Amino acid sequence: MSAPTSSHQVTELLARWRDGDFGALDSLVPLVYAELRKLARSYLRRERPDHTLQSAALVHEAYVRLAGKSSPDLENRTHFFGVAARLMREILVEHARSRAAAKRGDGLPRLALNEALSIPQQRNVDVILLDDALRRLAALDERQCRIVELRFFAGLSIEETSEALEISAATVSREWTTARLWLRREIARTSTP
Repeated sequence: MSAPTSSHQVTELLARWRDGDFGALDSLVPLVYAELRKLARSYLRRERPDHTLQSAALVHEAYVRLAGKSSPDLENRTHFFGVAARLMREILVEHARSRAAAKRGDGLPRLALNEALSIPQQRNVDVILLDDALRRLAALDERQCRIVELRFFAGLSIEETSEALEISAATVSREWTTARLWLRREIARTSTP
């Protein structure tokens, strides 16, 4: 992920917000808004073409959820984008679940997985199946789930993920590979009738 905003400036504003200065959030948003929109557009490109959410709405909903936190424990820019990615994923899954409930399963929303996750013969995976698989992965290995969220959903590099989780890049790379294989198998297993 590119770093057009100053990491130091973002970290400073996050610290002020954590300390109770809610005006810091208002100062933070303009600094990161373009990157959040880019992240949202990336998510929505993976969705079905007729998806009703737009990138601005996704960013605004994530902002509302972030702003609703009384004392966010966000340490730095990388951590902030990881949390924003997780919130966007939750919003998309909630949207997919409500749409599926409304249609009773007809035309479930699909999420096009990028090559990084590389699930063979499955470019489009049901966003609900992916979320369910990630929840099962989190129960088995929380760190691998966080690595998938940061790499796949937030678009962080191996090095940025390493920094965010405070583990070595080699560990991130190894666990990323393991998590992808597990998810590939789990999604294939649960998507077959």
